[in-house]
Amino acid sequence: MARTARAAVAVAPGVTEIRDLPVPEVTPTTGLLRVEVTGVCGSDWGYYHDLVRARGPVVLGHETVGTIERAGREALARWGLREGDRVALEEYVPCGHCEFCRTGDFRLCEATDWRTGGLRYGATALSVEPGLWGGFAQVQHLAFSTVFHRVPDGMAGAHAALALPVANGIEWTYLHGRAGPGECVVIQGPGQQGLSCVVAAKEAGASLVIVTGLGTPTDRRRLALARDLGADHVIDIESEDLLERVSDLTGGHMADLVIDCASGGPASVVSAIRLARKKGRVILGGQKRKPIPDFESDRIIARFLTVKGMRGHSYESVELALGLIAKDRHGVTRLSTHRFPLSQTDRAIRALAGEGAEGAVHSTVDPWSDP
Repeated sequence: MARTARAAVAVAPGVTEIRDLPVPEVTPTTGLLRVEVTGVCGSDWGYYHDLVRARGPVVLGHETVGTIERAGREALARWGLREGDRVALEEYVPCGHCEFCRTGDFRLCEATDWRTGGLRYGATALSVEPGLWGGFAQVQHLAFSTVFHRVPDGMAGAHAALALPVANGIEWTYLHGRAGPGECVVIQGPGQQGLSCVVAAKEAGASLVIVTGLGTPTDRRRLALARDLGADHVIDIESEDLLERVSDLTGGHMADLVIDCASGGPASVVSAIRLARKKGRVILGGQKRKPIPDFESDRIIARFLTVKGMRGHSYESVELALGLIAKDRHGVTRLSTHRFPLSQTDRAIRALAGEGAEGAVHSTVDPWSDP
């Protein structure tokens, strides 16, 4: 009989089924990953609804950690790996030859954009052969152009699965936000990305880190965690005036760097621009999916601001993230809070929205822990 692997398949918006899917044969240019754990990313909530509605059934999950079970000779030569190596994957499946791939910015390669038919782990339809494109499964297909990172010896799988969200924090805060010693950094939104930005800001030497959030029970818990990770101040924007509070904390100077990680709507973009000091930098990371009313382009000009939209992470930032996690700098492994069996993948994804799993920040799905 053909070999099968259990997988959590998102079959409709907000609906998951556990299925036994055929494991593809390995060719000279492909491989198979035995999945250890896969992290649940904030984007999985949107994928669970919008992507499934647009593309049909899909195996979600792209923050995958596992062991190369089997691979073709050409694939192993390209990857510089061996069977049995423990690795963390990036979600991108780039073409390898466009201008972006050749300059190291493969995240911008058109072949990685699922919205235009590209391939991406955890966002490619089950109908696209060989089907096992996501990490919420026991086995995952490995394409020839997969981007790998070796997992440091002794690192727990759940901690290794933090590599991509922490990499986003490093990318947005340090590599592009240019946070440095003595600076004030304001981070809007205390989710996975915002909390990762706290760690990156403290690692970069920022002297004043401020995190904003709502007054909900979920945000209150996450703002408390932000303090544990090194934030100097937290602001509940529903009970305090955000601009006045930041002005008070900075002596009227405002922030050198503002990172918008909030995903609730476009209002945080407007506040981010208002929070930045003259010659300040604004990083826009949280997608709004709505036009921005009252967009203050004149203020950008008058205050000589640099405003940059961010898209994911670079290879460099993932490597930096794994190094930071290995040393548990600033208690970064505290971001890992919950572990779910494959049969509870739906619950793991819903925990992103504060449904049913109190205190969840970054969760992982273990495909082997079900009885």
